[in-house]
Amino acid sequence: MASLNVGNLGEYLREQRRNAQLSLRQLSEAAGVSNPYLSQIERGLRKPSADILQQLAKALRISAETLYVQAGMLDEREREELETRGVILADPSINERQKQVLLQIYESFRKENGLGTEDTDGGDASGKAGGSAVTPPSH
Repeated sequence: MASLNVGNLGEYLREQRRNAQLSLRQLSEAAGVSNPYLSQIERGLRKPSADILQQLAKALRISAETLYVQAGMLDEREREELETRGVILADPSINERQKQVLLQIYESFRKENGLGTEDTDGGDASGKAGGSAVTPPSH
């Protein structure tokens, strides 16, 4: 995992804040972070915690994982995997069993392509375990 890249994070936050047309004070109030602390983060003087980044992401209406990547706390591939899993789990048009099967298939393709996760029991972040019924038999 990369070390914290505070300078780039600050620049990225400032850009996102400006794109959202928020002043420093407005963002600090929306995120529940002090104005001076937010200013120090934007200038690359402070290393915010994951919790602070999550609060800022919520206030900016962007993905917290995106800020984690910018801060060097999360690899880009990890972010993409988390977002994919999140979309599957949040889809109201499929039931829980279908979500679990889809996640198992997704994970089997990732493993096949050498991108498997640390979670080898077939479960997901919610703690539900799945089987290995999606692995096709060898001939």
